[in-house]
Amino acid sequence: MTETSQPLLIKRYASRRLYNTETSDYVTLEDIAGFIRDGRDVQIIDLKSGDDLTRQYLLQIIAEHESRGENVLPINVLNDLVRSYTTQASSVVPQFLAMSFDMLREGQNKMLGSMNPMASMPGFEAMQAQQEAFMKAFTSGFGQWPSAPAPQEDAAAEGDDLSDIKAQLAELQAKLSKMGK
Repeated sequence: MTETSQPLLIKRYASRRLYNTETSDYVTLEDIAGFIRDGRDVQIIDLKSGDDLTRQYLLQIIAEHESRGENVLPINVLNDLVRSYTTQASSVVPQFLAMSFDMLREGQNKMLGSMNPMASMPGFEAMQAQQEAFMKAFTSGFGQWPSAPAPQEDAAAEGDDLSDIKAQLAELQAKLSKMGK
């Protein structure tokens, strides 16, 4: 699922069933957790009152995961959260948590980017571009199979493109074999 600027609207009916307005079907808390893991924000609204129930349901999802032994929040953090509701610190805690999670997300993105050893290889972008050009040329040929043969000038241009791609591929293979030695 792709990220969009609008959150996925979930309506809660009087029966407490949750209704996905995009797909017109009922969803569970686990479905909602899946949407969020896929990068989608959700908004859960009570159909009758119009109240925003998002926070309540997100906390319920977290509580269910924690009760199943999927412990992400250490006890001392949970204790501190409970304390923050009864002290003056509650005005600082939400901002601190938001900034902490933003930093965690940025760190994860950087780490995932650095985990691809090929990305740091010299000429990697050029190799990727050549591979994309090859795949484009390769897949565009499939669309012409059932139809009549291409005109002579198109066939010549495709032959030139294919020759260029073959030459580039051979050059890359030579470079890779030198790097492997």
